Amino acid sequence: MSNYEYYSILIKPSWSPPAWVFAPVWLILYALIFISFGKIFYMYFKKEIPGKAALPFVLNLIFNFAFTPIQFGLKNNYLASLDISGVLLTLIWGMFSIFPYIKWAVWINIPYLIWVSFASILQFTITWLNR
Repeated sequence: MSNYEYYSILIKPSWSPPAWVFAPVWLILYALIFISFGKIFYMYFKKEIPGKAALPFVLNLIFNFAFTPIQFGLKNNYLASLDISGVLLTLIWGMFSIFPYIKWAVWINIPYLIWVSFASILQFTITWLNR
């Protein structure tokens, strides 16, 4: 079963976007993530920022990349809800931790924060509806 087929059989709220919306949104967000996280990791490796400022971004990538295999591979809504909470919390933590060093990296991640906040509410709702 493809990701689209699995997503189509889930009970979703009426305000859920169609499945085709996710790919273009993530394409844009991954470009912003690549630019900002890349700069953060570059500065960390040059020892311009401490590891504690870069750590939440490493964790964020781990949670982010784990979501699809959890949601669509394992088909586990509960674990996917936990994972997306990790994405959201590490992003917020990261934005606070990096603000003193690279303010623009916070601003460029606001669309990511908005989307992950929306996606978290959507995932929690899907989990509830499909319990």
